[in-house]
Amino acid sequence: MKKSIASRLGYLIGFLVCAGLLAFALYLQYVEHQEPCPLCILQRVAFIVLMIVFLIAALHGPGRVGGLIYGVVLFVVAAIGAAVATRHVWLQHLPKDLVPQCGPGLEYMLKRFSLSRALGKVLAGSGECAETGWTFLGVSTPGWGLVWFLFLAALAVYLARSAMRRAG
Repeated sequence: MKKSIASRLGYLIGFLVCAGLLAFALYLQYVEHQEPCPLCILQRVAFIVLMIVFLIAALHGPGRVGGLIYGVVLFVVAAIGAAVATRHVWLQHLPKDLVPQCGPGLEYMLKRFSLSRALGKVLAGSGECAETGWTFLGVSTPGWGLVWFLFLAALAVYLARSAMRRAG
């Protein structure tokens, strides 16, 4: 019984981290007036998916198989988010003369192109994705996003391993 409560607490922590990060992103957008670029939006989508899966897992309190499934899903989503954040950080560190030109917004691209083509264009990045904006301790928002994606991926592995150690 104690292990079930501990795993629910682990999933709840993941949910709260994601909720806090999304709340901070909205604060930056609506209070500090920092518009998110397409790569920022993709990272937000990854945090939203993680938040939902962590919440469902916390409410479900999965056993061994369920814990493994949740762990794999959480790890994959966190890894995808980390890949997007890594690309974003890379764009921010390009020399000014190598930064791609600013492109159309995500909404326009989704209306104009197929999903796969729009996603390819977004992942290519653009000038607005290379802007740094808010920083803390010299690390930009995408840099902190990468740190949190790695933390959440590690939490997912920990929770999956804990589920595998449980009987039954």
